[in-house]
Amino acid sequence: MTTHLLSTYLPAPEVFISGQGATLRTADGREYLDFLAGIAVSALGHAHPRLVAELSDQLGKVVHTSNLYRHPYAEQVAERLARLTGLEAVFFTNSGTEANEAAIKLAKKRAYQRGETQRTGLLALEGSFHGRSCGALSLTHTEKYRKPFQPLLPGVEFVAPGDTARLGELLATGRFAALFVEPIQGEQGVKELAGEFLRAARTLCSQSGTLLVHDEVQCGSGRTGSFLAADFHGVKPDLVTLAKPIAAGLPMGCLVASKDLTGVFEPGDHGSTFAGGPLVCRGALVFLELLEDGGLLEAVRARGVELRAGLADLRGEFGIVTELRGRGLMQGLRLERGAEELQKKLYARGLITNRTAGDVIRILPPYVVTTEQIERGVAILRSCLAEL
Repeated sequence: MTTHLLSTYLPAPEVFISGQGATLRTADGREYLDFLAGIAVSALGHAHPRLVAELSDQLGKVVHTSNLYRHPYAEQVAERLARLTGLEAVFFTNSGTEANEAAIKLAKKRAYQRGETQRTGLLALEGSFHGRSCGALSLTHTEKYRKPFQPLLPGVEFVAPGDTARLGELLATGRFAALFVEPIQGEQGVKELAGEFLRAARTLCSQSGTLLVHDEVQCGSGRTGSFLAADFHGVKPDLVTLAKPIAAGLPMGCLVASKDLTGVFEPGDHGSTFAGGPLVCRGALVFLELLEDGGLLEAVRARGVELRAGLADLRGEFGIVTELRGRGLMQGLRLERGAEELQKKLYARGLITNRTAGDVIRILPPYVVTTEQIERGVAILRSCLAEL
């Protein structure tokens, strides 16, 4: 196949041309059950009728104005995000990586404002993944992502999840502007951090004057059954970054800040030409309205229980399954061996998943997935596991 695309991806040969709900169809008419949702993005599935109608309407009005001018949807989306997160104000971006870049800059600007000249470092966790730009990559722990692009940002250190003593030692130095945490480390194999550690990190950050940033780009926006994954543990960060499903498939991310941080950024400190435009904000408003008012969050909880029960049955049936991870519609099936082979078998049988951290099959269905589709997906998993 001749291509003029840079070789940054290794796409499958199939060409998807249409979809409906949690299914995708190829150019030759084959149908797949989508349990990946574009890597946790397509929360409303494919061709959601309300999303199609509202985006089509917006395309006929105005797509882009820049942030020099107002449009009707940005403030509506920001108001909902503030309410759902319990925070105060929003900066829109085009991706999760850009949201984390904004968080880095805000944390550094806050230290500068306060005259804390020693507070220039950033702290993240081992196993973290925060993005691929040079700033976000500096906070990403896995060496294979980092090595070709060094030197990265100076002053970044990593601590093992759960190592509260070491975290306290580092934060007590006063050298760190922010601690970045993923409550569920998706790229590390859907690895959920303990509530005790998340709460300890909150306390230690408050005591040391370090900002706590929760990266919920993958695990947030309702995917686990609450709007933020950290809600299960009663932890409120100073900053939270969101993206992936937030505009139901359109490229959008955001940084949400607590009330006492709303004055840190001033006009000209940060910006984006495309972010928060009328089209993506209208898509986000559709998603948030359905999530908050249309019963979608309750559906995530119910389907998540069904998915977990099905996966638990598989763990009982097959000794090769060593661990279940995650919650809601963010689940991981850890295998003793054969995860790569299993992922290929699933795809050949028409079930789209992916493999992460080497030995984990990651399952991220659209929020609109049905009970019947959950049962069908588990049945495909069962048949493929039997072959291993």
